[in-house]
Amino acid sequence: MFDLVIRGGSVFDGTGGPPLRADVAVNGDRIAAVISRGDPEAPRMGASERRDEPAEAAREIDATGRYVTPGFVDAHVHADAAAFDPDTQRAALCQGVTTLILGQDGLSFAPGSPSTVDFVTRYFAAVNGAHPLLEPGAAVTVRELLDGYTGRTACNTAYLVPLGTVRYEVMGAAPGQPGPGQLARMRALIEAGLADGAVGLSTGLEYAPGGYATTDELIRLCEPLGGRPYVTHMRGYEELAGTGMAEATTIGRRAGVPVHVSHYHGPARRLGALVDRALADGVDVTFDSYPYLRGSSTLGLVTLPSSLPTADLAATAAALRDPGVLRGLRAGWPDDLWPRITLSCVEHPGWSWTEGLRLPDAAARAGLHPAELAVELMLATGLGVGCVFDQPQAVDQPLPVDQPPGASEESGASEESVRALLRHPAQVGGSDGIYRGGRPHPRGFGAFARLLGRHVRELGDWGWPEAVRHLAGAPARRFGLTDRGLLRPGHAADLVVLDPASVADRASYERPRDTAVGVSTVLVNGVVVLAGGVLTGATPGRGLRAS
Repeated sequence: MFDLVIRGGSVFDGTGGPPLRADVAVNGDRIAAVISRGDPEAPRMGASERRDEPAEAAREIDATGRYVTPGFVDAHVHADAAAFDPDTQRAALCQGVTTLILGQDGLSFAPGSPSTVDFVTRYFAAVNGAHPLLEPGAAVTVRELLDGYTGRTACNTAYLVPLGTVRYEVMGAAPGQPGPGQLARMRALIEAGLADGAVGLSTGLEYAPGGYATTDELIRLCEPLGGRPYVTHMRGYEELAGTGMAEATTIGRRAGVPVHVSHYHGPARRLGALVDRALADGVDVTFDSYPYLRGSSTLGLVTLPSSLPTADLAATAAALRDPGVLRGLRAGWPDDLWPRITLSCVEHPGWSWTEGLRLPDAAARAGLHPAELAVELMLATGLGVGCVFDQPQAVDQPLPVDQPPGASEESGASEESVRALLRHPAQVGGSDGIYRGGRPHPRGFGAFARLLGRHVRELGDWGWPEAVRHLAGAPARRFGLTDRGLLRPGHAADLVVLDPASVADRASYERPRDTAVGVSTVLVNGVVVLAGGVLTGATPGRGLRAS
């Protein structure tokens, strides 16, 4: 007698192997058995040796005509505070996502003293927002942060030690290089976070203060990782991807650690060649990517130069009020910048009406130049403005000199590059979901469903076995979640029942919060958290530790 049996579905185990006709039995929080219904592939697929034997259970779920998969792992998502929100949980679960990798881009709440938590909360207000369980003036360790998710969310969470947070904790907003004592303190904080169960270390090298770190500093700080990955928002993408990848792979090689590149985007042939070259040189590289052409971040990241002291929010605000500084910024801002920007998060009572508008359209309504409005919004919100932005348009550009002579390819955002990157064997799924504001990017509500509906069913970029490997098995392995991502006896019972004919995203730039369809049932740690596409109210999610 089992606690629960999912009966009648086609089972994908997360390795990339073919589906198995089997029932999946659950006891407690574990997969107890995968019981073949006479499939000759059963032994090779790790199924129980029992065949054609009906399993008895206290509860059954009918999966006839549907696919049963391990829960998906979102390799890059900004739900550090939003994970407690039922709407965010439903957005993830309706796409089959059961585990969220947090602490991205080098900025999150732990490990932090009260001043560091306050800085991160304000600096990343348009990305993560405020953590609902942290009292004002509270400090928090990685262990405490992870423990806070257990039993309070419907999804599992794992956490990367964020280097920008660590650097601020030791050096504040200072842009200089650390002295020996400061470097030792940063290493000690990273080692403590890893001991608390963090699954890696993240950097955001286009954000402050993490972007102040040199390559040598990053190598020293990555050395404690061992087999856990260095996860990086690189110093540049698109035409700068070569520079960013060169630094990332140097860090991986010299520190002796795996490398994972966040939200990899740009010309696929160039970017794929960079990954292939690193792998050939012995660096263990993976990356995540999402199936959209537009990006999303803070308005400050998109518009403010690194010459401003952006880690010091008060100093940056003072600079934006300085007429001389503004004249310099206006001279440096290209005219084609503003039409690419759509405002997504403007949490200010006088300016919230601008959400969802292109910046020039909002500026016209306000009677301002787009540059004037951008500065006004950042000052009004303490730089807490979020935006969706168009990536640079594709243009023909020569390949690097060590590529075949005469070859050329596009540089910038294109559907062909998105699809080609998805097909790379080092790719894993990540939404880069941001849940702040009235008009966020739709990727947090639709990326995984779009991958399944459009890129598997419609375009054939993956077959179904490949899709489950890219979205479950591969990211779980990358982040050391050894009992997740595979549908095997003894593994955690994070399970998804989906309809391959109807799974699809509904979120759009106009309606970004519309949840996906086609995922009917989801279990997290053996508990049904989504039934008929509706949250059950159960919160069995756990703060997961690296194995």
